[in-house]
Amino acid sequence: MPTYTLKINEELVTVTADSDTPLLWILRDELNMVGTKFGCGIAQCGACTIHVDGKAMRSCQLQVSAIDKEEITTIEGLSKEGTHPLQNAWKEVDVPQCGYCQAGQIMTAASFLKENPSPNTQEIREAMHGNICRCASYNRIEKAIAIAAEKMS
Repeated sequence: MPTYTLKINEELVTVTADSDTPLLWILRDELNMVGTKFGCGIAQCGACTIHVDGKAMRSCQLQVSAIDKEEITTIEGLSKEGTHPLQNAWKEVDVPQCGYCQAGQIMTAASFLKENPSPNTQEIREAMHGNICRCASYNRIEKAIAIAAEKMS
């Protein structure tokens, strides 16, 4: 089996895996980084969203062999203390119900706010469209993103 050296949350890690292994399983099963969740396995729900060089990507369909020197950030690496403005806004608005999709929601929102630091409601909705929340916390998610954007500007 091939060996891969990955830069995850600013640390180099070496893993041995089949080349077609999804990064999601490397994170969860090999590195015990369980903040990134399995949702659908077909990159449609957003629960497995991570950042690759700052861009939101679905780790369930991203093969470990496709990662070269890119920097990977998971929810655990977004803020070491859990104090990223989005994480604070999530608490302020009391966004989660079951919480399962929240890491993917926050990672998508963080990437979006880097590209658009002052979004309007429609832009937030469009950016978050591909992330599914089975508890339907969408209004609170939108509100938290708007609060975080305001605090980050």
